[in-house]
Amino acid sequence: MNKDEFYMKIAIDEALKAEQLGEVPIGAVIVHNDQVIARGYNVREIKQSALGHAEITTIEEACKVVDSWRLEDTTLYVTLEPCPMCAGAIIQSRIPRVVFGAKDPKAGCGGSIYNLLQEERFNHRCEVISGILDEECGKLLTNFFKELRARKKNLPS
Repeated sequence: MNKDEFYMKIAIDEALKAEQLGEVPIGAVIVHNDQVIARGYNVREIKQSALGHAEITTIEEACKVVDSWRLEDTTLYVTLEPCPMCAGAIIQSRIPRVVFGAKDPKAGCGGSIYNLLQEERFNHRCEVISGILDEECGKLLTNFFKELRARKKNLPS
């Protein structure tokens, strides 16, 4: 197992925490000097907040740990390709490297729909590595939504 897979496994563990709470299973970790300095998962439903994405909660925690809004010399690992909001937060926090698992064909801004993370007109761009443990990350989401649809189908009218 390489380093990216190792840290992605930790992000998957975070995604499983979200799933246990009924949240969409997306997890993230931020690594600095080979140490996890922050971890998080989706809390949109629990907090009823559009900002409750795994990346945002993890970035907020990492900023507190390093006592700065600049997260230089870090890597963000996330189980799903960042959306436009999260890509913006990644750029604004100066994270230089982003590693994600599953692509997001509906909202992905790390290369699927658009690549905000490497947009040349911005003053900061990230190295983007995709597809790390993508099958495992994708199955988390596929199974979650499959079970959610089955539960909704079996609800009394």
